Amino acid sequence: QVRLVESGGGSVQSGGSLTLSCAASGDGYTFTTMGWLRQAPGKQRELVASITKDERTTYDDSVKGRFTITRDNSKNTVNLQMNNLKFEDTAVYYCTAKAYTWNTNEFDSWGQGTQVTVSS
Repeated sequence: QVRLVESGGGSVQSGGSLTLSCAASGDGYTFTTMGWLRQAPGKQRELVASITKDERTTYDDSVKGRFTITRDNSKNTVNLQMNNLKFEDTAVYYCTAKAYTWNTNEFDSWGQGTQVTVSS
């Protein structure tokens, strides 16, 4: 069974920084692309950033130049460094990972989410 555990959310003033962390676990599973989604009140969930196993990254245009995604393949962790936070970054942030094991196709998994609140 795959489990994703996020940490690092909280409240910060506009212009501040936060770092989100996520640890993926699951006996026998391989984690490929990992990333972060977010969902603001009344809005659809959107992909913020993703990183492949060979560390190719993609970012939503709204966070380019402010957020940085990194991963540690030896620990199956992914981090999201968020700088110059804006009010509109307020959302619940979800860690996501594609995973597979010997008897499955690749599938998507998500964490429980962590709240990020940016005050203006």
